Amino acid sequence: MKPVVSRLVSVRVGLIARYPRPKWDKTSGTTWASAYIKSPVTGAVAVGALGLAGDQQYDRRHHGGEQMAVLAYADSHYEAWRDELDIHEMGPGGFGENLTVSGIDETSVCIGDTWAVGDVRLQVSQPRGPCMNIARRWDRADLLEKVAASGRSGWYLRVLTPGTIAVNQPFKLLERLHPDFTVAKVLALRMGHEKSADLAARLTECAELSPVWREKFAVAAE
Repeated sequence: MKPVVSRLVSVRVGLIARYPRPKWDKTSGTTWASAYIKSPVTGAVAVGALGLAGDQQYDRRHHGGEQMAVLAYADSHYEAWRDELDIHEMGPGGFGENLTVSGIDETSVCIGDTWAVGDVRLQVSQPRGPCMNIARRWDRADLLEKVAASGRSGWYLRVLTPGTIAVNQPFKLLERLHPDFTVAKVLALRMGHEKSADLAARLTECAELSPVWREKFAVAAE
């Protein structure tokens, strides 16, 4: 296995709050609730089975829990988003992530990867499915579609070993169980950008993929 070392560019947590609903968002109500907007943590922060201390999730059906304890996003994506969207302030934390990481992205991270940061051990559990809150946060009705098309969505990790982490720590790959199951490939299959009944069937047997995603591919493989 080729050594891979990334770095934590940003570590963030957020509390549930309500925000004005964009005019283009036709769902009910005048506000939307989320812990999407997260603030940087400057010192060490504890990481447990359900994620970072001080971090919350509003919609627990689609966010949080042991399978989606920590959300990571590639720092390298932000330059492209700033150019494409002309939103100059978009940077770390802009996609609601807990960890912004350098040197890796969805094409180089695989389901089941075990990563070390300090004394914490994290394992990639599933791609991050694009969420409407991305569009609401930046008041761009087209952003959800752009994220889905680009594959620059991020990925979730489960916590294998609790501990503490801090910004600027190395983010090291310890073990790669499934080099064929990149986050990019798994997301593209789920979004329908790629078709492969064989890959879908193999993913249903991948113990490191979250149960919800295994079930999705089980249906696709039928």
